Amino acid sequence: MKAVRVHTLGGPEALRYEDVPEPTPKAGEAVVKVDAAGLNYIDVYFRTGVYKAALPVTLGMEAGGTVTAVGPGVTEVQAGDRVAYTGVPGAYAELAAVPAQRLVVLPAGVGTRQGAAAMLQGMTAHYLASSTWPLKSGDTCLVHAAAGGVGLLLCQMARMRGARVIGTVSTEAKARLAREAGADEVILYTTQDFEAEVKRLTDGKGVQVVYDSVGKTTFDKGFNCLAPRGMMILYGQSSGPVGTFDPQVLNQKGSVFLTRPSLFHYTATRAELLARAGEVLGWVRDGALKLRTELEFPLKDAAEAHRALEARRTTGKVLLIP
Repeated sequence: MKAVRVHTLGGPEALRYEDVPEPTPKAGEAVVKVDAAGLNYIDVYFRTGVYKAALPVTLGMEAGGTVTAVGPGVTEVQAGDRVAYTGVPGAYAELAAVPAQRLVVLPAGVGTRQGAAAMLQGMTAHYLASSTWPLKSGDTCLVHAAAGGVGLLLCQMARMRGARVIGTVSTEAKARLAREAGADEVILYTTQDFEAEVKRLTDGKGVQVVYDSVGKTTFDKGFNCLAPRGMMILYGQSSGPVGTFDPQVLNQKGSVFLTRPSLFHYTATRAELLARAGEVLGWVRDGALKLRTELEFPLKDAAEAHRALEARRTTGKVLLIP
């Protein structure tokens, strides 16, 4: 079968589309025929070595497809089930062996490509809005990269929960998308100072929570946007990692909080995985949550997909199709 692997860390040119042996399911595993793999910034982190993995590594942490075989002891799924998953490496492939405990059977009316588009980014937006800082009516949140994959979903979920949403984007086209997703106000950070705009839009009071997937270029100023006892949620670093941080800053900025969460810790048990995925996929099924799958690339063109992602030429979800 074909897969995309990294043998040497580097740029998109490090991605190699090559033949690898077909997997066979071990105890507790199921083999999934991948219909679509989700592209996520974590794939860039593994490709470049920001996150460590033994080489060679097959990239991809998210996919939707159909179970073709199960190993001994598997009761969660059976051959023929349409499933989706995230958090398991190896999705950039025609077939993937996945722990059955991490597979979610898709509800009727939700396709495998929708599953691939919803799992990682959808559940990330879900835990950010409902668990890390449970948004409520009266809250105002700042969503960086509001037209990105997580950003568009987070804007929608924040509005579902009654919060006021301020988003930041780089272009007018992305601003339109963010507004369509529910952002009440959109700041064009390429021409506006987002800190000054947030203070203006909140009459100097600040926001209850900052959702920051950008990192280096937004992190420090984000604290100046927080209301006292607000929370900075750093869940990505698309512009690079932040520098060293003095905890005394949290006091100086108003007894604020800082957290660096990951989806893994918010879906650590199967019960929580099924509950979180079930709510997200149910919203997709019912039309309450809109998925934007702007671009699809053949799996063999994964390098070009990475270039588009890193150049900020994408909005919403990007899928790789084997």
